[in-house]
Amino acid sequence: MAIKIYRPTSPGRRGMTGHDHSVITKREPERTLTRPKKRSSGRNNAGRITVRRRGGGHKRRLRRVDYRRNKVGVQAKVAAIEYDPNRSAHLALLHYRDGEKAYILWPQDLKVGDVVVTSNEADIQPGNHLQLHAIPLGTAIHNLELKLGKGGQLIRAAGSSGQLMAKEGTYVLVRLPSGDLRRVHRDCWATVGHVGGIDHENIKSGKAGRTRWLGRRPKVRGVAMNPVDHPHGGGEGRAGQGNPHPVTPWGVPTKGHKTRKKNKPSDKYIIRRKKR
Repeated sequence: MAIKIYRPTSPGRRGMTGHDHSVITKREPERTLTRPKKRSSGRNNAGRITVRRRGGGHKRRLRRVDYRRNKVGVQAKVAAIEYDPNRSAHLALLHYRDGEKAYILWPQDLKVGDVVVTSNEADIQPGNHLQLHAIPLGTAIHNLELKLGKGGQLIRAAGSSGQLMAKEGTYVLVRLPSGDLRRVHRDCWATVGHVGGIDHENIKSGKAGRTRWLGRRPKVRGVAMNPVDHPHGGGEGRAGQGNPHPVTPWGVPTKGHKTRKKNKPSDKYIIRRKKR
């Protein structure tokens, strides 16, 4: 998937880039695999904003993505590759031999007409779904399960992939995109290949309006506020340029402050953290 560079016909277009969508083969989604998306705009059930800077954006429909891939032994043909506005990755539309249709994350190099299957006897080809003990070491994987039968939870963003590093008894070691080394049960499932859209991280929005289309509202600096609104606010002129402890509006340290809970049950499965 290549990057499209726009002509600088306006200040907003100058420096703007986007996907060329050359891999997209179908414009409209499969209607039976979609449902309406109700927007909360960052508010909880009490109507209070719990996630800041959310709201607006284009109307969308949710695609039902099959993360479980539990139709074992039933071959499926790739019918189309589609754009999904709800995630960074594209989707592949599968037509199973028994007539059922499903969406999966589009792996890099998977083409229309290819056949994929969920089976431990499947070839190590992009799009095939196997248990970890049946995948050779060094293979790139995505859509990784953590709990058997729950479906893929990790490695689902565009351009991401993990790697099988070792097999130790009932567990295998997987290197995650973050650099962490994690122990996962050998019977959990994963999909072979990289998630498509490796150039997604290189896209430049070009103008503020384009981020508003995605439902992201503006961000105001703390030093531009009043003291009643933010710990960094106030002062005559440009004050607070040498603030040694950047914090949130509620005084919680940021820029390196760890937010992970201590003694989390999954800590015992993480062998090595990402080196900072």
